[in-house]
Amino acid sequence: MNVGKPLSGQVALVTGASRGIGLAIARRLATMGARLALSARDAKRLEGVALELAGSGAEAVAFPADLTRPAQVASLAERAERQLGPVEILVNNAGVGYFGPAHEATEEQWDEILGTNLKAVFLLSRAIAPGMIRRGGGHILNIGSLAGKNTFPGGAVYCASKWGLLGLTGCMAEDLCSYGIRVCAICPGSVATDFSPHAGRDTSKMLQPEDVAHAVAMVLTQAPQSFVSEVLLRPTRKP
Repeated sequence: MNVGKPLSGQVALVTGASRGIGLAIARRLATMGARLALSARDAKRLEGVALELAGSGAEAVAFPADLTRPAQVASLAERAERQLGPVEILVNNAGVGYFGPAHEATEEQWDEILGTNLKAVFLLSRAIAPGMIRRGGGHILNIGSLAGKNTFPGGAVYCASKWGLLGLTGCMAEDLCSYGIRVCAICPGSVATDFSPHAGRDTSKMLQPEDVAHAVAMVLTQAPQSFVSEVLLRPTRKP
């Protein structure tokens, strides 16, 4: 292993990579030597990220996609592997939120949140896992949330998606571990991004996107005989 570049040559597919947590993860994996397939809905912003990472010496390719559309998920997996090679690291990070009472949510909001936060993870993992099985190894990291373990007012739809994600992740880990594939859920508390409102909170005390990226790097560099199945991230001080 290249100590300075422990992921040298490995292909990593990161969803939701155009901003926030996904961008921080993409930047961290680039410094570790990974070859990056980047996906998000905002094509212009995503291309800017790919150019930024390429400017720092990384190999990064933008693959815009709407992960609520199954045909685009399948196309993303096929295009990424055709252009960069077999995906050895899959980071399912793309996510959306609705924060309000369940009885006020629309069916369209339910479908968008569950489609992005849960179904898309199932579809993309299903597309990538067979290749990992054939090769006898790989990493699937699902970016969850402490909202997958806790309830709070206005969180019903979002929590439902994240509780479901943890169940999916745990069962995938059981199904795939015998093939040398390690599936992990990384669950941060509130992170200082534009994902959700933080009115009245001191964002300097909140988790930062780079904290989540650090957890991803830790999981990807664990010894081959160990298996981190879940990471819970909390701030050291209440914001």
